[in-house]
Amino acid sequence: MTTATTQVDDLRLVAAPTAVSCAEMFVRFALLEWKLRPLADDAATVIRHLVRSSVEGADRRSPRFLTVRLRLHRDVVVVELDDDRPGEPPELPGWTINTVALPGGHRTAWCELPLPAGLTGALPTRSPHRMPSPATEYPAEEPLPEPEFLDSQILQRVLHGLNGSAR
Repeated sequence: MTTATTQVDDLRLVAAPTAVSCAEMFVRFALLEWKLRPLADDAATVIRHLVRSSVEGADRRSPRFLTVRLRLHRDVVVVELDDDRPGEPPELPGWTINTVALPGGHRTAWCELPLPAGLTGALPTRSPHRMPSPATEYPAEEPLPEPEFLDSQILQRVLHGLNGSAR
């Protein structure tokens, strides 16, 4: 593959249990968009491991951020996690995870997944027949009224569902 490094935007997450499933969805979607679906399961395994190990060490009283990044570089997809945990993430059998310490107590952990023979990634492209849409002016929005009450039972169910999805 003769393409230079290609990168999607980073995904920033709060180091909470839901970050694991959000990071996995991001990785799967990006690889689908790059037409690299065969790597999705392996990349999801790696990112779940990296994010889970970072979240497990997080102080729940002081939330912090994680950054998940995917890069397509020559013949590999690089799965990365930036966080503020010191040291190495736990080993993941079958995978080589590298880590570099950054200033300020931050680190970047990454794993390179080789592209299968004959497979190349490609960012989605705009159809040549599709024109950019003209700028549209919208009237100023009126502020939404404040809710008169919040149903605490609904909020509890939503939180329970979000926390349960990280398992």
